[in-house]
Amino acid sequence: MSTSTAPAAAPVADTAADLRDPAVRNPIGAHVPVAGRGLAGTGLAYAGRVGAETVQVFVANPRGWATPIGNPAQDAEFRAACAERAVPAYVHAPYLINFGSDNPVTRERSADSLRHSLRRGHAIGALGVVLHTGSAVGSAPGGGSRRAEAMAQVREDVRRLLDELDALGEDAPWLLLEPTAGQGSSLCARMEDLAEYVEALDGHPRVGVCLDTCHAFAAGHDLAAPGGVRATLDALVEAAGPGRLRLIHANDSEDAVGARKDRHANIGAGLIGAEPFRELFEHPATAGVPLIVETPDRKHGGEGAGHTLDITALKRLRSSAAAPATAPGAATGPQVV
Repeated sequence: MSTSTAPAAAPVADTAADLRDPAVRNPIGAHVPVAGRGLAGTGLAYAGRVGAETVQVFVANPRGWATPIGNPAQDAEFRAACAERAVPAYVHAPYLINFGSDNPVTRERSADSLRHSLRRGHAIGALGVVLHTGSAVGSAPGGGSRRAEAMAQVREDVRRLLDELDALGEDAPWLLLEPTAGQGSSLCARMEDLAEYVEALDGHPRVGVCLDTCHAFAAGHDLAAPGGVRATLDALVEAAGPGRLRLIHANDSEDAVGARKDRHANIGAGLIGAEPFRELFEHPATAGVPLIVETPDRKHGGEGAGHTLDITALKRLRSSAAAPATAPGAATGPQVV
């Protein structure tokens, strides 16, 4: 399969004038808990407590295969509250999903799980569903890598789900590919890997990218080096196509660049440091792209204290950034749920 640059995705309509407001250009928020009183009662209350302008949630156990049906009343309450507060919402699909597995049962369960996240994401008004890009589990006959076979499986399984996504209508969520930290036989860790992945899905217009800064650093993109952020984002756009970056997971890293270890640190407390996060706000490709922190909270006593500190730090960096309003081909602003 070739690695030609994927077709551009259609950006969401907004105005350059709106994007001059930093909170519109780059809403900042957190992955929020929902256990207890549900999406609105727990999730949005937590968001308010930590100062989140955007949220990410799980709609199923992230480490299991269960596909709970959800509560229509809570879904409606969450959608209405997000719309009223202009809070863009996202869903993170379960971690077990891997379409590159050599186990047919895992592939079947992966399809069921992602289908559930996409449908639940649609029900709650989420703009996107984040999916880890998986790995080529097992070995080819006679030994060697299963990468080619695994990518063929990605095409077969995920393309079918994208057809189902189309059937949900124009308000369907985007499928957001999240490159991993490069552990094991990762199918997509470096930015250049995105070209093959997007091409395998025929450049579908609702396939986007979620950039995790810790993952990118772990995979060898030196965000801490001078020009590292710009080089990484330029590589992402070249590989995936303009307009496909739709979400950023803003996480510092406990480990060194290229370590292939996914261990998040609080903003400015890891080996990426604070300055590269300011530079994120200055790149044209990030126009209209929300940032979600998935940073440690327990180190600050829990209950959202750590997330409050990180969101506050990112807002300060956002205010000091000399970010352009927009750029040709860039995502042009978050769509409000």
